[in-house]
Amino acid sequence: MDPLGESPWADAPAQPPPSDPSTISGEADSKPSNAAPSAAGTAGGSNSASGASRPSRLTPRRLVAQPTKLQAVEDDDPLGPLGAAATPAAAATDAPPLPPQKEPGSSGAGGPAAMASTLPVRTTMGGSVGSGGGAMSPRKVGDPHHIMDDDDDEGEDGRIGGRAPPPVQAAQPVGRGMGPPSVSIEQAAKPSFNIAVGDPHKVGDLTSSHIVYSVRTLTTSKAYKQPEFEVKRRYRDFLWLYNTLHANNPGVVVPPPPEKQAVGRFESNFVESRRAALEKMLNKTAAHPTLQHDADLKLFLESESFNVDIKHKERREPNLGESKGMFSSLGLGGSSSKFVEQDDWFHDRRVYLDALETQLKGLLKAMDTMVAQRKQMAEAAGDFSASLHALSTVELSPTLSGPLEALSDLQITIRDVYDRQAQQDVLTFGITIEEYIRLIGSVKQAFGQRQKAFYSWHTAESELQKRKTNQDKLLRQGRSQQDRLNQVSAEVGDAERKVHQAHLLFEDMGRLLRQELDRFEREKVEDFKAGVETFLESSVEAQKELIEKWETFLVQLDAGEEENMFYKPPAAQPAGGNKPVGDTAVDRARARIDDDSD
Repeated sequence: MDPLGESPWADAPAQPPPSDPSTISGEADSKPSNAAPSAAGTAGGSNSASGASRPSRLTPRRLVAQPTKLQAVEDDDPLGPLGAAATPAAAATDAPPLPPQKEPGSSGAGGPAAMASTLPVRTTMGGSVGSGGGAMSPRKVGDPHHIMDDDDDEGEDGRIGGRAPPPVQAAQPVGRGMGPPSVSIEQAAKPSFNIAVGDPHKVGDLTSSHIVYSVRTLTTSKAYKQPEFEVKRRYRDFLWLYNTLHANNPGVVVPPPPEKQAVGRFESNFVESRRAALEKMLNKTAAHPTLQHDADLKLFLESESFNVDIKHKERREPNLGESKGMFSSLGLGGSSSKFVEQDDWFHDRRVYLDALETQLKGLLKAMDTMVAQRKQMAEAAGDFSASLHALSTVELSPTLSGPLEALSDLQITIRDVYDRQAQQDVLTFGITIEEYIRLIGSVKQAFGQRQKAFYSWHTAESELQKRKTNQDKLLRQGRSQQDRLNQVSAEVGDAERKVHQAHLLFEDMGRLLRQELDRFEREKVEDFKAGVETFLESSVEAQKELIEKWETFLVQLDAGEEENMFYKPPAAQPAGGNKPVGDTAVDRARARIDDDSD
């Protein structure tokens, strides 16, 4: 009880506008205040002298258990009729009051302010709602820095919102240059290979001469003894690797080596193009997720005694070069009948590959024609240079022989540019065309292996039907052929197992071939794009070099007309010569030529 017998709400009621009906209801709420705790009354009385001109901020909140009716405020003023009486400056000057105490509610409380004050709020932050129409934010007294100003507003449904969680900023995307690119676990665990084929040199005598290449490998694979090693290989070793990988991995498109060539196989251009093709073959093979784990690839890259190891391997595996672990394990062979493709997807891919092969062969033929024309232009430039040099040696006028000799040297440079450009065209774009013509052949071999698997499956089904027919005959004969019946039953079970294995093999090979064709398409786009870009860049560089040479010659020719740049002084006269200059007939002829040229 208040020791003075006065209500703690009678100190300074707010003065609402005359038209606001909440004034009367606010005054009515102050009458049944004798049940307030003494601590709350003391706090209310101590602040009664702070000033009668502003509303009291220390009215304790009244928490009621009965349901309340909420009213929505208007959008123009978030605080409704309470927003006009509060002053932010007064909030920072008052000390925080005691926590609000629960007291019995009054049914006479009316107005939006009284209803809003009856909702439960946090008691860790002191605050009050003044009697009458004036109101202050319940956390401004305990929040002098106005941190929670935005949390005290009423929501759209009329409730006083609690403390909102701090805003969470969206994750900002990391730029390409801000960190290393992320890779998958499979890519990080995948071993890397960098294989270089170089140092081609001719070995052997006249009857057994061949080219030997140096194969240098850098790898992160733990299957190899060293991370870096180098071996010597010849062309037939690369061919052995292709055939072995193709037999070991049915359904996989193995990168093939370049084709054989009997004539001109020791020419420098051919040797260089073959070296580049072999290097590309090895790098693609080592980058393949299946072929890089093949034991024969490891033998090829690492073995120091390659020929001896091959012979030992052939003794252990007599059927080397045939499909191991597939058709031979089933005891089945292919069929000579024509294969009819049942899957439309494979049929469309086969038609596409045939058309692509035809187009690539036509492109390669046109490429060879263009390379031949560049070589002919180079030969023509060389002949032109020789003719100009011969003319400059017999020309008497130095003002003419000098430019002719300079033009002859320029033609030699042009010949070299044409030769280099022709070789670059072969090594950049031509080698890509040849590679994919061979790859299409490798894809067709994979298609052929799938056809063999199909024939093996149907052959196994035919054998199973024969076994079942014999079993039915024995069953009709009764128990007289019991031993034979047991044997035939075992044969039927074995035939069923072979049918199941052949069917699974055919299905697995089809799935694998789909993946290989998808990989073929991706690599084809990347390789042709890189090949075309390199081809265009080399062509542009060659044309720029030719333009620079011609412009330099023209500048020298213009300067030679004024300063006689191309003039070569005659040999010095022997000492003691008595004849003056221009005394001979040759000198007089030179003088006439000089006058005419001027």
